[in-house]
Amino acid sequence: MDCLNIVKMRKVEEKNAKKKEECTLDGSVDRKGQPAVRERTGSWFAAILILVNQGLATLAFFGVGVNLVLFLTRVMGQDNAEAANSVSKWTGTVYIFSLLGAFLSDSYWGRYKTCAIFQAIFVVGLVSLSISSYIFLVKPEGCGNEKTPCGTHSTFATAMFYVSIYLIALGNGGYQPNIASFGADQFDEDHPIEGLGKVSFFSYFYLALNLGSLFSNTIIGYFEDKGMWALGFWASAASALVALILFLVGTPRYRHFVPSGNPLSRFSQVVVASTRKWKVMIPSDGDELYEVDGKENSNNGSRNILHTKGFKFLDRAAVITSKENSTEIVEINNPWRLCTVTQVEEVKCILRLLPIWLCTILYSVVFTQMASLFVEQGAAMKTNISNFHIPPASMSTFDILSVAAFIFIYRRVLDPLVARFKKSNSSRGFTELQRMGVGLVIAILAMIVAGTVEHFRLKYKVTNCTNCEGSSTLSIFWQVPQYVLIGASEVFMYVGQLEFFNGQAPDGLKSFGSALCMTSISLGNYVSSLLVTIVMKISSNERMPGWIPGNLNKGHLDNFYYLLAVLTSADFVVYLLVANWYKYIKFEGRSEKLEGCQHV
Repeated sequence: MDCLNIVKMRKVEEKNAKKKEECTLDGSVDRKGQPAVRERTGSWFAAILILVNQGLATLAFFGVGVNLVLFLTRVMGQDNAEAANSVSKWTGTVYIFSLLGAFLSDSYWGRYKTCAIFQAIFVVGLVSLSISSYIFLVKPEGCGNEKTPCGTHSTFATAMFYVSIYLIALGNGGYQPNIASFGADQFDEDHPIEGLGKVSFFSYFYLALNLGSLFSNTIIGYFEDKGMWALGFWASAASALVALILFLVGTPRYRHFVPSGNPLSRFSQVVVASTRKWKVMIPSDGDELYEVDGKENSNNGSRNILHTKGFKFLDRAAVITSKENSTEIVEINNPWRLCTVTQVEEVKCILRLLPIWLCTILYSVVFTQMASLFVEQGAAMKTNISNFHIPPASMSTFDILSVAAFIFIYRRVLDPLVARFKKSNSSRGFTELQRMGVGLVIAILAMIVAGTVEHFRLKYKVTNCTNCEGSSTLSIFWQVPQYVLIGASEVFMYVGQLEFFNGQAPDGLKSFGSALCMTSISLGNYVSSLLVTIVMKISSNERMPGWIPGNLNKGHLDNFYYLLAVLTSADFVVYLLVANWYKYIKFEGRSEKLEGCQHV
């Protein structure tokens, strides 16, 4: 009997211990759908796995993307214009697929499942590209370097190549917006310590992205430039596979949020319901509008959003008319006639985010110059130190080092210093909107510096050499300041964007918020291409072949940089107005239902 009593007492003690386990306050769950236990899930253990995963996946992606234009010209036999156009289409497709990944994640699959599926597609695409390059494309052996182009390819080999690179675009595009949000999910923002970790995570996430691209731009890029394409692609495939394995290893430790359903239908319901009631008077008190108890949303971690005064015409969707108040509950439960305040505020939130997002596109135009005109400018400068040649594209290393340095400076020095001088009780310095504004200012300075360097490059251009047309005696290292400034601006703008769009998106649309950052970069590429076309058409005349000709010594690239500085300055003025108009989203407190942690 004594033994039985001891066993019973131990069972009671174990049961009481489980009851005392602290759950997260944000409504996250573990992989079994039970409330997530703080000590056994999430936090930095899971986040570090995700950061390493992001670094390896970025290495794999840029292992293909950074030299894709060279592969198309040297191996696939395309001319420069056709290859540039193909890369633009491919890059744009990556970011379009980011919207698909965000939609599937927020609506149906959840972030973990979406990341796993698209990463698997990414690996398949890279393996397919490696096999097709090794067997079919890089033939005869040793071709594909600067001196030896490859021969023609069969229709099957060409088709396999394009299927492979677009599988890579699909996999990476669908994965990217979700991995950032999934990493942030591992921190309970309602917890004082984990909440600070969530803010820091986005900086480290962007650092991991840059460190991954650093290896691609240097080591893998070097081998590919020498014609060892299959080796470079296999290295990328191996990196992506290791990234996927590490991601799956962390499965027991991840925290999850239940998908909230199709956001397009929720938005449409608000528009339809408000249109049906366009003659209905809107009550002056927002408390009179229809809302459900926040406990109904606690199962998926979503919170009610507090009512705001803007976009009042949408409030009609939440007005309870006499018909709905007096007739059947069916009317109340029909979202095409009556929507909750939270549902209306979701639409308002997206409408408020769009002007901010539009203002970030011109910054992306500046950012894209680093991979295009900065490289062309560097190629027209003195690129030799003794007998060593410096590849102009490798100067982006200074951008990556700048990102790493300024993330440390911002987190450890600048942010605490600003917080000390602020009158508010917040432990943080700059708000996300303020950071993005600083990023725009630094981008303006970067363009002014780039224009100044180009002015002096033209001053020292080589005019008495037939074999070095379009070059200058000015050292390529004069480009370092402009790369450093772009890197500093990224820390303020892109990291600020990640934090802002993720924090301000409704709970059911976090991946969509991250996707906005990627689509900003995509549109920046397209706007940059359009701007160059317009400038060349306007600036070309009988005496000068435009500002950006093939021979930069005959043009005025400095004027184009100054034009970007002026346009970005105008964008900054508009941004100040929009940021001052923007109202931060306000959530209702979490339901007390989430306090207990009882496991069956």
